[in-house]
Amino acid sequence: MRYVKWVIILLFWALVAAFLHYTLPQHDIARISDTYEKRIDPGENRWFWSQSASGESMSVTGRDVFFIQTRLNNDKVMVYRNEDTGWGWPPYFKFDTSNLQAEAADLRSTSGSPQWVVITHYGWRNEFLSIYPNAIGLRPVEGPDVRIIPWFNIIFLTLLVAICWAIYVRWRRFREARIDPVFEEMGDNLDDAGGWLKGLFGRKR
Repeated sequence: MRYVKWVIILLFWALVAAFLHYTLPQHDIARISDTYEKRIDPGENRWFWSQSASGESMSVTGRDVFFIQTRLNNDKVMVYRNEDTGWGWPPYFKFDTSNLQAEAADLRSTSGSPQWVVITHYGWRNEFLSIYPNAIGLRPVEGPDVRIIPWFNIIFLTLLVAICWAIYVRWRRFREARIDPVFEEMGDNLDDAGGWLKGLFGRKR
């Protein structure tokens, strides 16, 4: 049972880590090579797409989605989708998809004369599932080696760890003060009952 317990605990924290990695903002330094629009009809991967753009009907299944093609500073190709998050999840409250696409188009450059930008996004890129990270912001930078410190993630994760630790400490104190004494008393009562039954049946012999 100990192994089952630890497997469940590890699976739980792995899911939490995956959820945070997908949801929290990430930063890539890249050169925008092209921008385009494509008709998308989400299927089994619909969970990785926004439900609909802000102001659109939720009954629309297929829709046009903006994309931003880039080449990262490590020379790998990366493609981002550009969709509103609106009032849904994750709570980025992004409503400026068209403006962001116009900024991305204006910052396109070539390998001979690169314009490097920091692209803030969330999500994952997976070719097999045809899912793309969602760009939520971009800004030009001087070069591909600029240092980006993820202050929001640092503060958020620090607060999250502090909250989890506070909950754990309070639960442990509550268990030691209220729950453990009850189980100890139940164990003592069972021991007393067992001794009484043993004495009763022993006298009958």
